[in-house]
Amino acid sequence: MLVGYARVSTQEQDLALQLDALRTAGCAKVYEEKASGTQRERPELQAALGYMRQGDTLVIWKLDRLARSLKQLIETVEAMGEQGIGLRSLTEAIDTTSSGGRLVFHLFAALAEFERGVIRERTLAGLQAARARGRMGGRPPALKAKDIAAAKALLRDPAITVAEVARRLGVVPSTLYRHLPRARTAALAAQAS
Repeated sequence: MLVGYARVSTQEQDLALQLDALRTAGCAKVYEEKASGTQRERPELQAALGYMRQGDTLVIWKLDRLARSLKQLIETVEAMGEQGIGLRSLTEAIDTTSSGGRLVFHLFAALAEFERGVIRERTLAGLQAARARGRMGGRPPALKAKDIAAAKALLRDPAITVAEVARRLGVVPSTLYRHLPRARTAALAAQAS
């Protein structure tokens, strides 16, 4: 039996392309998941593997849909092999139910890991070059020093809530708690003395 597994990394991404390919390949049952490849716990993948029996084949659209790292990919495919379950990747035309397919699988997996490493190195080099030019990455801070000082002053008044201060500064309360974890406690303690 052919069982399909489709995965996208975020809720915004669409599974349609993968689902169409898996159904065209003849999958009797298809499991769908919206989870990052870095997550080890993927309930739908576990459900698919739990459903499958010896002689079945898990069909995926592409190798990176099954695992994010070479180690994780090989561990997953080896565990499937111990249960007598094969793997077929439609994009890379890999089928581990044959010895030639297993060889091709290991070659493609190694190349995919190499490509991810090269991309990671280029990204880090670009970030370092930007820092050397004085550019900093990431999101700008939600609160400037003057905003934090104003929040501290406002929080000294017990009649003003954290939610009100956050609203005045145009942020959510959790932002205030992140920047001032003990602001309310400190303000109340200062007032008591």
